[in-house]
Amino acid sequence: MDFRDIPSIELLRQRPAVRALEARFGAAATIDALRASAAAVRRELGAGAQGHSSGASDDLGARIEQATAAELNVWFRPSLERVINATGVVIHTNLGRAPLAESAIARVADVARGYASLEYDVARGERGRRDVHADALLRRLTGAEAAVVVNNNAAATMIILSALAAGREVVVSRGELVEIGGGFRVPDVMAQSGAILREVGTTNKTRASDYAAAINEKTALILRVHPSNFRIEGFTERPTVEDLVAVGKKCNIPVAEDLGSGHLSAPGTSGVRPHPSENPNKNDPLGSDPTVDASIGAGVDVCCFSGDKLLGGPQAGIIVGRAALIDRIRTHPLMRALRVDKMTYAALEATLSEYVAGRAADTVPVQRMLRTTADEIRPRAQALADLLNAVDAWRAELVTGSSAIGGGSGPGIELPTWLVAVEKTGLTADALDARLRRLAPPIVARIERHRLVLDLRTVAAADDPQVVALLRSV
Repeated sequence: MDFRDIPSIELLRQRPAVRALEARFGAAATIDALRASAAAVRRELGAGAQGHSSGASDDLGARIEQATAAELNVWFRPSLERVINATGVVIHTNLGRAPLAESAIARVADVARGYASLEYDVARGERGRRDVHADALLRRLTGAEAAVVVNNNAAATMIILSALAAGREVVVSRGELVEIGGGFRVPDVMAQSGAILREVGTTNKTRASDYAAAINEKTALILRVHPSNFRIEGFTERPTVEDLVAVGKKCNIPVAEDLGSGHLSAPGTSGVRPHPSENPNKNDPLGSDPTVDASIGAGVDVCCFSGDKLLGGPQAGIIVGRAALIDRIRTHPLMRALRVDKMTYAALEATLSEYVAGRAADTVPVQRMLRTTADEIRPRAQALADLLNAVDAWRAELVTGSSAIGGGSGPGIELPTWLVAVEKTGLTADALDARLRRLAPPIVARIERHRLVLDLRTVAAADDPQVVALLRSV
């Protein structure tokens, strides 16, 4: 077998399988892949790695055909793909944070399929404004006078500071100058906004009197930042929201709060805000954390939070508060750079509608996962373990463990769960983990005590059969 046995590119293109590749991937890409594969075979022949001694151009053609298909699949495989999250981290930033509710997925598909009333007033038949979308639902859920949406919560913080405090001082506690995911730090965001940072208090103790003492003629804003991804315990002190609001009113300075994860009261109350004496979040693992509606109710002038964390919607930065201040934010020049598109609005409105209708605890995946008990997870975990134990070379057993909320929400809060610890003969935990990540779709798990474990809290029950089939294919 020599170079003359390699079919020409034009001959290869006549093969039925290659024609199918052209129909799927296009002629140009298929020809490039054929040339690359033929060149690889030519190099092999030159190195003496013929494979078969008898002259068989068909053998070489089949090899090039198979290599071409493999090459095209690699080229066209999307870098953004669905994964099965078996880590037990509910709001997993690296895995896209919140999975959307079915109603949100349907709304996005409907809006993306054609044209939409993004900036068109259908009733009046003329140009409209995109920043009105989601406003009514957000006002109902939070009790705020107005709302506006930008592309993430860091952007929300940036535009609040730019619109309300550029060139002037913003008073912040030293204990709240946090770093959020990706290395973004509150002081850096403030610097980019043009606001001037005025630190008060200490890392572990800040009082309302510290804020009051720092206010002067240059002060534009009091900023309270929720330390989402860490806790300080022990010898600590932090003023309540009510204390800061009192300082702000006394000094005629607005109070802004960055709540980060966007915790709302009682996802099952049909948008009816509870009386302060009630505890609607008693079954909520974050029941003691501040909520957006509670902050607005306490008198905070502007509040911002994420759409894709505890809210369980799309990536967005949501700003609610007093109408006069929201109007200044809405008309700021940065708004055009930070605005969101029609699909974000579609997913956000659908998600908010689930809260207003009182269904969110069951229909919004993040809320459902947070409220799932270990007793509810155990039967699914046991069924998975039993099916794997029936397959040669597999061993699985149930162990107790804990899930995490993630996304900088509820640091230190553990959700009791049942884990499926899996082993496969001949593979270490690290090697098995690597194999699972090469599946389609990949399964992302975690390793504890040198064993690979799967936490079904973050796996949809409907995906259990697929998980079993994927594991068996390893």
